[in-house]
Amino acid sequence: MNLVDVLDASVRRNPDHTAVEWGGESMTYRELRDAADRAASVFAARGVLPGDRVMVMTLNDPGFLVAMYGIWRCGGVLVPVNHKMTPPEIEQIATHSRAVAGVVSDRLADTAAQGAPGIGWLTTGWEPGTFEDAVSAAEPYTGGLVDETDYAQVLYTSGSTGSPKGCVLTHRAVSAIAPNMVSNMPFAADERMLVCMPVWHASPLNNWVLTTVFIGGTVVLMREYDPAQFLSVLEERRITSVFGAPVAFIAPVQLAKAGAEQGARQPASYDLSAMRMLIYGAAPLGEEMARMLIDAYGTENFYQVYGMTETGPAGSLLKPADQVRKAGSIGRGMLGVDLKVVADDGAEVTADGEGEIWMRCDSMMSVYLSDPSATAEAFIDGWYRTGDVGRVDAEGYIYIADRKKDVIITGGENVYSTEVEEAIRDMPEVRDVAVVGRVHPEWGETVVAVVVTDEGQLLSVDEVRAHLAGKLAKYKIPREVVVARGLPRNPSGKLLKHVIRAEVNA
Repeated sequence: MNLVDVLDASVRRNPDHTAVEWGGESMTYRELRDAADRAASVFAARGVLPGDRVMVMTLNDPGFLVAMYGIWRCGGVLVPVNHKMTPPEIEQIATHSRAVAGVVSDRLADTAAQGAPGIGWLTTGWEPGTFEDAVSAAEPYTGGLVDETDYAQVLYTSGSTGSPKGCVLTHRAVSAIAPNMVSNMPFAADERMLVCMPVWHASPLNNWVLTTVFIGGTVVLMREYDPAQFLSVLEERRITSVFGAPVAFIAPVQLAKAGAEQGARQPASYDLSAMRMLIYGAAPLGEEMARMLIDAYGTENFYQVYGMTETGPAGSLLKPADQVRKAGSIGRGMLGVDLKVVADDGAEVTADGEGEIWMRCDSMMSVYLSDPSATAEAFIDGWYRTGDVGRVDAEGYIYIADRKKDVIITGGENVYSTEVEEAIRDMPEVRDVAVVGRVHPEWGETVVAVVVTDEGQLLSVDEVRAHLAGKLAKYKIPREVVVARGLPRNPSGKLLKHVIRAEVNA
């Protein structure tokens, strides 16, 4: 099914229902569809042909949704871009994706133009920009839709200075995600889904925005997450569901607790009776933290999701009844997802065993863009190899034991250690470096650089951060620097990351 057809179905069912809210503004399903038709004409007039890639780099702006459906309406391919990227990182995505056009938030326009000056960027925001002006002046697009087997998205898994991986998903794959979510979780037609995590992320976009459109609910945009405003937004906008990294739920509680003596409003005083689902991902919760959040938010309706960009990102689910009982687990495979844990010898792991987590589902990517070798390495007989090592308990619940790919997940953001290491190696006083994650109760992990310097000279975290500023997005920059005499390596010279990680977390 083409993703525009999914929107059309909701338009036909309830054309005057609110599709999107932002600030004090809103847009009905009929209005969203009309804007998408006109946006398609804007892109077509700028030379976008079926199959061409269009970058969209915004905060949580309504223009993202209009651009997205406009791109799909004219047959283009959406390339969501991390709004925290620096100009060199943007240039890399633009070059790799071969994007021909772009839409950017007004506040990010200068950065985008520095990174990809050859793209005629149109601006958007909570106030109309050049994109909205062009859409208003355009006539509706009259061309046909592309086939469901054509490409809909290129979702980048990293902004690496090496070879970035762009996960290519078809319309059929992306449209398979919403029915999957609805079959696993209690979505309803009156859903009011708060999007407070960046909309360009695979999970907020495909799992939650597109599922809300599929059922004809309302997407409520919070332009940027703010822990000081989070609980008020939940209450005032009568939010029924929200997704975030664990820290998105933890930070407002801690902020309120810290200000209690100054009269700060406490979580228990907010009316969150409309809430049906508090969904988190990127890291599991320990038992103590799970109990704290259940008590603070006055509900047990927490759901943990685990998935990969490569799978849509469908994966596993930990339901409310298991949040404390199975704390630390990522749950079991969702309905619609085949998930197994595979030992090194290729045998499927049973109770109390460990192995790599493999998944297959209808929402999986087709290929890594322009990277056939990485595509071939990622799949075995239709199964996607996640690179995560999981332990299976007696009831079939899975616990992440380690990450083969050394990805650090901090506040829901993926940080690739090799990218940070390469940037730090440019410092003249650094002889060797390893970047690992330190377990953190709120952020999941924080980035730590372990460095070996010439003659053991000191190197402060401020010096490293100053060197990396402008080269890497802020969330990738280490919060801690440890100076070591040497780094453990195997006989072939490969860093023993698991040893370093264990020492950092000791």
